Amino acid sequence: MRRLTYFLAALALVFTACEPKEKSVDEMTEAELLEYAKGIHERVITLDTHDDINTTNFTEDNNYTKKLPTQVNLPNMEEGGLDVAWFIVYTGQRELTDEGFDRAYANADDKFKAIHRLAEEIAPDRIEIAYSSDDVRRINATGKKVAMIGIENGYPIGKDINRVKEFYDRGARYMSLAHNGHSQLSDSNTGERDSVWLHNGLSDLGREVIAEMNKWGIMIDLSHPSKVANMEMMRLSKAPVIASHSAARAMNDVSRNLDDEQLMMLKENGGVIQTVAFKSYLNSEKHRANRTRSSEVIAQIAEEEGFEIKPGSLFRAMSRNERTAYFDEYNAFQEKHKERIDAEINSVAPPVNVSDFVDHIDYLVKKIGIKHVGISSDFDGGGGVEGWDDASETFNVTLELVRRGYSEEEIGMIWSGNLLRVLDEVQSIAKQIQAAG
Repeated sequence: MRRLTYFLAALALVFTACEPKEKSVDEMTEAELLEYAKGIHERVITLDTHDDINTTNFTEDNNYTKKLPTQVNLPNMEEGGLDVAWFIVYTGQRELTDEGFDRAYANADDKFKAIHRLAEEIAPDRIEIAYSSDDVRRINATGKKVAMIGIENGYPIGKDINRVKEFYDRGARYMSLAHNGHSQLSDSNTGERDSVWLHNGLSDLGREVIAEMNKWGIMIDLSHPSKVANMEMMRLSKAPVIASHSAARAMNDVSRNLDDEQLMMLKENGGVIQTVAFKSYLNSEKHRANRTRSSEVIAQIAEEEGFEIKPGSLFRAMSRNERTAYFDEYNAFQEKHKERIDAEINSVAPPVNVSDFVDHIDYLVKKIGIKHVGISSDFDGGGGVEGWDDASETFNVTLELVRRGYSEEEIGMIWSGNLLRVLDEVQSIAKQIQAAG
């Protein structure tokens, strides 16, 4: 019997040795690499936590079922394999008065209604709103796209704490307490420009809102508030937090990025930073050089062609129709000379690209661990890089992650697994808080 056992073991070793070994990424041809990356891209759930909207694109005649000149729309999502888009109820910061709060609420109300209109009236056969991670997986399995809702700036809450629950009921699953400019709830990162602060962190109402968000299951978003406010939010929160669209400040020193102290506290909190594909947040110097060179090249070609580029003062003085006509002419001019413009810019000052974006992901993974890193674009709000400039190019991010040696499991975590894990924990803790009364 012992001899038979030895023989079978030896035979197993022979067959194992004969089995073809799976190729590493470095050993693949370009065609094999592309095929491998496409397979991963199709299997994982790709999720982008920040896509701004304009409600004029959510009407019966003009909406995301068409390939609009927006970075995100259903055709672009379908072409690029972007499964989940977080549509943003964004409100710019204005005066902290009753009139200001009323206008802010009306703006938020309009955007909530627009998102629901798209998913429930305009294109329910192509997109559906998710309220939980289970919803995301269920909807994705049907082949439809997934909409989720985030709030950028808690300004529309005004002074009414009950609006936190209202916004949750309307589908909001994350919210930041400030944008550019101090809100009634929190200081903004923009205080770094002039060292003028309103609350030195959070206001008393802001602290109440944090507790209310924990209670109802809305993720707390660190993107845009000040560092002091963010640190206070993480200390107060009973649940993990997110940064919905920020990058690493150690890689590029701008106030919208999180520094290492915030990152380490976010790791301890169990949260996730959704790395943002925003050129000036990723590499300000490279972006400035590209913009400068772009202006020089376009001005030179315009002079040769006799095309007049309108200065800002003249553009602002135009009527709406005049602006539209000028934009059409300018876009036609750029399209006509696109190849020359690109060649003369890229040879001297190439744009910020997908590789620069994934450099930040690499840094964050090494600094705080892969469980705490995700992806966002800030499309239609200024985001986008060369290679991922709209949702139709989403595959290029997966391809770059594959080139860097990330496994399918790791890519799935970065694209959606980490964010959905935080959402699960936030909602579980909310149920506990509600049960405790």
